[in-house]
Amino acid sequence: MTNRRNFFKNSLLVSLSPAIQSFALPPIHSERKTQLKHWAWIHPKAEDSDETLKNRYKSYYEAGIRGIFFEADVEKHFRIAKGEGLETHRWIWTLNRGEQSLLQTHPEWYSINRKGESCADKPPYVNYYRWLCPSREEVIQYLENEVRQILDKEYVDGIHLDYVRFCDVILPVNLWSKYGIEQTKELPQYDYCYCSVCREKFKEWKGMDIAQTEYPEANLSWRLFRYQAVTKVVNRLSAIAHARRKPITAAVFPTPEVARRNVRQDWVSWNLSGICPMIYHGFYKENISWIGDAVGEGIAALHHKFPLYAGLYLPDFKDQTEIRQGIKNALERGASGVSLFGNITDEVLSSLKQASAVSKKI
Repeated sequence: MTNRRNFFKNSLLVSLSPAIQSFALPPIHSERKTQLKHWAWIHPKAEDSDETLKNRYKSYYEAGIRGIFFEADVEKHFRIAKGEGLETHRWIWTLNRGEQSLLQTHPEWYSINRKGESCADKPPYVNYYRWLCPSREEVIQYLENEVRQILDKEYVDGIHLDYVRFCDVILPVNLWSKYGIEQTKELPQYDYCYCSVCREKFKEWKGMDIAQTEYPEANLSWRLFRYQAVTKVVNRLSAIAHARRKPITAAVFPTPEVARRNVRQDWVSWNLSGICPMIYHGFYKENISWIGDAVGEGIAALHHKFPLYAGLYLPDFKDQTEIRQGIKNALERGASGVSLFGNITDEVLSSLKQASAVSKKI
């Protein structure tokens, strides 16, 4: 799947092994005093030459990048990156899964909205939005098997979860005009999941059928139920990673408050090795200073549970000066590093190195 964040991109034109040691946990500020750690999200291309990759990953390391999230399993990328001192993590789509094999064999696994529509045959917003229901045990087992297979490969240092949430009940405000909608309230066609499994489990827990509730979108227990459903998926996958002594991270929405409200994602409750909030300021019509605000909110909510690496969307920045300022804003508010998505040029690497050097002196 190579469309990761293209939904947003197109709309706006996201002894322990060395891998585990690098995720040494709190206090986070002690880690910050010794060494920053930066990441990059990469779509690896099989046709890239070995020489090209060696030069690329060497330049990444020299700029302060210490780990790569690879969206596809192109083994030579992993091995060459490792040879240049980088950690190699497999980046997967978790609950947004549009494989034909799943759609054809298990359409019942897919989430259903408040109108009773399944995203298996009526996806919201874009065609590749096909969301699995996190409440189904068979879905969790399917994901567990995939994570086991990935982490059992010796050249894979860790796992990185993406789309580990519900569908966006509220889109970032900059996308409303794109789809001709105003999401000042939770609209039923974007509110998931109301399948029979979710309804039955919620009724068993709270004694009510959420579909028969007058204002289900306002029911606080129903919100909590869905937060916990996603958290259960993450923590089950985390147990597999921890058993193999390999780190597990996730790309999440920018702040705990936005994540809960927009996509039912309570990431401060997850058992992870690190978190990469996608602090894409342009999506929310915010300026660069908001990057620091979002980092500060996340750091405060985590209470040093695990490191936070600020995800930055390079097309959101007008120039290298803005990129340097965005990185500095994140680091000065406590981020243990940044993770970059977009075209990582030599100029971007230079900006990363400069901003990191300044922040280390603070």
